[in-house]
Amino acid sequence: MPKGKYFFSLIVFSLICAANVFAGDVASFVDLGFSEDGKVFMFAQYGVSEGSLKPWAEMRIIDVRANDFIPNGRFGYTHTDRIAAGQDGSGALFRLVTRNAQAIERYAIPFLHQGIPLYISLLNGHTLGGDNIDFRDFEGEVTYTAKIVPYIEGYGETLRSSFFIELRKTDKEGISKTFTVGTPNVKRTGVESYSIKKALIAPNRSSMIFVIEMRVQNGNGPDIRYMVETLSF
Repeated sequence: MPKGKYFFSLIVFSLICAANVFAGDVASFVDLGFSEDGKVFMFAQYGVSEGSLKPWAEMRIIDVRANDFIPNGRFGYTHTDRIAAGQDGSGALFRLVTRNAQAIERYAIPFLHQGIPLYISLLNGHTLGGDNIDFRDFEGEVTYTAKIVPYIEGYGETLRSSFFIELRKTDKEGISKTFTVGTPNVKRTGVESYSIKKALIAPNRSSMIFVIEMRVQNGNGPDIRYMVETLSF
């Protein structure tokens, strides 16, 4: 085979493999900020439905101490029409935010009061747990070690899973505290794996957010969705 055709075939093969890996609906995560006291956190995710090509968005307002949604703190929107070429679905998020401006104002969440990133994963793919993640808050002079511990049962349509995070916090004096972050009693149908994608700390350093990437079963490849687990110090 001529060299040019060989390299062309190799590129095509690589693209096909990538399409198979990421064939599902991939969401984008958006940090919408903390309240001034760090007790409330808001985030969103948006994307394009693989089957219908309609843009969608979800927005969540979280009580950080309770690690749960505030009452009526879940919002969603799916556009009626398909996206045009070159669009990424972010328009659905803008529509969702403007429609729920009163709820955002009620909890006094300034969009510029976002979390400070202490850890960002650059890896694509899922984890089966067991690997430690080490990161540091240089300004707060604190180091952290986190490990995600998943639980998976069943297969295919019967698959259910949960997880929690083991977190160790060590201050500059070398004194450590351990925390269990998450809701391991919550079993999620169809979620096949979890990964820590980001660790964020509130600007006043009173609370921490773990952004969790979930791979959700889909006949054409896993959908990528996000959730958060929260911790108050």
